[in-house]
Amino acid sequence: MKFVISSTTFCNRLQILNKVIGSKNPLPILDCILFNLEGDNLSMTASDGDITLVSNLAVTDAEGAGKFAINSAQIINVLKEISDQPVKISINEGTFEIEIKYQNGTCNFIGLNGDTYPIPAGIGESAQSITIDSGILLQGINKSVFATAEDELRPVMNGIYFDFSTDSVTFVASDGHKLVRDRYYASNSEQASAFILPKKPSKTLKDILAHEEGDALIKFDNNNAVVSVENYELSCRLIEGRYPNYNSVIPSDNPYKVRIDRQAFIGALRRVQVFANTSTNLIKLRINKNNITVSAQDVDFAKKAEENIICEYDGNPMNIGFKGNFLIDILNSISAQEVMLELADPSRAGVIVPAEQEEKEDLLMLLMPMMLND
Repeated sequence: MKFVISSTTFCNRLQILNKVIGSKNPLPILDCILFNLEGDNLSMTASDGDITLVSNLAVTDAEGAGKFAINSAQIINVLKEISDQPVKISINEGTFEIEIKYQNGTCNFIGLNGDTYPIPAGIGESAQSITIDSGILLQGINKSVFATAEDELRPVMNGIYFDFSTDSVTFVASDGHKLVRDRYYASNSEQASAFILPKKPSKTLKDILAHEEGDALIKFDNNNAVVSVENYELSCRLIEGRYPNYNSVIPSDNPYKVRIDRQAFIGALRRVQVFANTSTNLIKLRINKNNITVSAQDVDFAKKAEENIICEYDGNPMNIGFKGNFLIDILNSISAQEVMLELADPSRAGVIVPAEQEEKEDLLMLLMPMMLND
């Protein structure tokens, strides 16, 4: 077998596939990428046993057909050192010796028989299909994946909850301290359905969708999901279990509303956070009329800092504390210029929303407060 392909295009596609491959695989061949040459199409597959990512590239001057596997790190390390140029790749079908010829040289190494590569479980006959704009899918994942948990006792919290209804699609993630609910009315489903996508395939999809356009087709049953876009197809196992009723934890009435410039708020939090206690990362917000004082201190090292920010607020004075890095993560996941902090009292969850919502989107983020000693 042999074919010719662009070194840069080939390497870029392999680097995305390589993100799926685990560091400690149960089978040595899962350290490899599987290649299947058929005519002028080269299919490439990477898997860690739970997630499988497939991509296709057009090749030229192809001869022969068949499967072979190459250690992903080995071929990527070769290709990334070759300038953008056509490379000729030849495979000995008996010994699986790989030869790569480029403008100024040749390299050889040994691959593996692709027939031994494990095939992932397919989708059952009862699978549902939903088409969603890839931009909406990217935004939903991007704004929620940071809030997923790492909880061995409650695995349902370790992924993004996709909640489809007849008028919207909602992305939900929570670790018990913070919660994201991102709802889009520009997309919907013929019937109500839901699944929990684990964190790793969510992050893989985030990387893929950043370079994709058009629609994404999602097929899923009780155990597995397949997401297809123009250049990739990702299949993975879903998290089994019942996701908590996320609407029940969102406060229905937070009467005190603070409007503030998001970037100015982030800047103040980052500067003050340097002086926070490293174990608690507590940031205190002292809210008065049209002003917020952001402060932090570490009594053990006798350091503290505070900064004042202008805001729009006309309610009663209030002191409330939040974990600084959580608050910064939430603000970084909102793109609006200004945000609204909706509060009730220092012991109840604060709701953070864009001051102006995007068209056909309803984004809400929730953060539990921390106890203040004064």
